[in-house]
Amino acid sequence: MLGLGGPKRPEVVAFDMIGTVFPLDPLRPTIVEMGLPPAGLEGWFAAALRDAFAISAVGQFRPFPEILAAALDGVLAQQGLSAPPETRALLMARMKALPPRPDARAAFGEIARAGMRVMALSNGAAASTRGLLEGAGLQDLVAHVVSVEEVKLFKPRREVYERAVEVAGVQAGAVALVAVHPWDVNGAKAAGLTTAYVTAEVPFPPVMQAPDIQAPSLAEAARALIAL
Repeated sequence: MLGLGGPKRPEVVAFDMIGTVFPLDPLRPTIVEMGLPPAGLEGWFAAALRDAFAISAVGQFRPFPEILAAALDGVLAQQGLSAPPETRALLMARMKALPPRPDARAAFGEIARAGMRVMALSNGAAASTRGLLEGAGLQDLVAHVVSVEEVKLFKPRREVYERAVEVAGVQAGAVALVAVHPWDVNGAKAAGLTTAYVTAEVPFPPVMQAPDIQAPSLAEAARALIAL
């Protein structure tokens, strides 16, 4: 139970996109086709995030698809592998058409019906984010799409969350972030946002700032935020 000093119900709920609303699992067969082990999917994405964070740490920016492509080169090279251009193109095409989690529409809908706004807050481009939302039939429930393109820095840089708050037009505490990535939750928390960690059976690291809410699914995270 939350005390009197706990977070209040947010006015805007921002959802991380890749991994949170759109899991990467459908890309695994293509990763395996390249000769990588199944866990190579997580290794590739982690390497891309590492490079995005490193670039942002020194105030630089490159589009995320470029970072993903370069990270794939590195991961393949580490295993002594190479992939034909058509397989690499297939991987990126499938990333632009990922299906959402089964409860994504329910989560967005419950938030909207509760009088709160839904925001997409992505390390990807605005156009690709809108494409994912449209492909999933979720675009009608999303009030705002905010991309790192707008600040030329990647999450978890504070400036990205501050941009989300600016677009929302409210105080930082009136915006909540929902994510499966502990680093994203930690970044949002440090920027003053309310946070909800979707556990997906992975415990939250104790070395980071604890989220306000932990829930096993998007829908349950949404209900917990509504109940604040």
